[in-house]
Amino acid sequence: MLIPLAQVLNADEIGKILHILASAPPDQGWTDGRITTGSQSAMVKNNQQMPEQGASTAQARDLVLAALSRNAQFMTAALPRRVYPPSFNRYSGQTNAFGSHIDNAVRTVPGSAGYLRTDVSCTLFLNDPGSYDGGELVIQAPGGEQSYKLNAGDILLYPSTTLHRVNPVTRGERIASFFWVESMIRSAEQRQLLYQLDMGILSLRQKSGETPEAVRLTGVYHNLLRMWATV
Repeated sequence: MLIPLAQVLNADEIGKILHILASAPPDQGWTDGRITTGSQSAMVKNNQQMPEQGASTAQARDLVLAALSRNAQFMTAALPRRVYPPSFNRYSGQTNAFGSHIDNAVRTVPGSAGYLRTDVSCTLFLNDPGSYDGGELVIQAPGGEQSYKLNAGDILLYPSTTLHRVNPVTRGERIASFFWVESMIRSAEQRQLLYQLDMGILSLRQKSGETPEAVRLTGVYHNLLRMWATV
């Protein structure tokens, strides 16, 4: 299930993040994007990213995590058990594309000896799509390829099992935050059912208030979550 969410970051937060990234000291600034990729992806990855352990990255990361924590729709779509610390990448000039690949199934969490299973991949767009040409995130979905170039502050959630790529940026630069979620619900099909059920309950409440039907459906949602979740 591919889920775009609008305005996860507001304009002020976007401005702060872009300023932090642009003003990072040389030893904390943009570097070869292959530093965090596996051997297969390294052959098709040609972008830049911020170092995972840099102070500038940490400042920008805190703003992203704070925004995610208050976004109810992100929480119900991803049902996060653990979130990989958000990183930041840039596509421009000669480092402008990322060929077709599937994300690593398991990642080492930066700064720890722990591991995280990647269930949900997340791309949070940080600059105006009109400021660059190309740079579409293209995902191979069951019905064929789907292309996304979202507004600044919008995020796309998609299963980490999907084949995807970033088309070459031919003008300007594309800046985004990317990270992964280990979900409480490992199955993509079960996550989709829970998300659709929760959105249906929300719509029912908005139309009719706290009806007996809404209460019963909420019980079904939580009992399914109790049955399927790993916490």
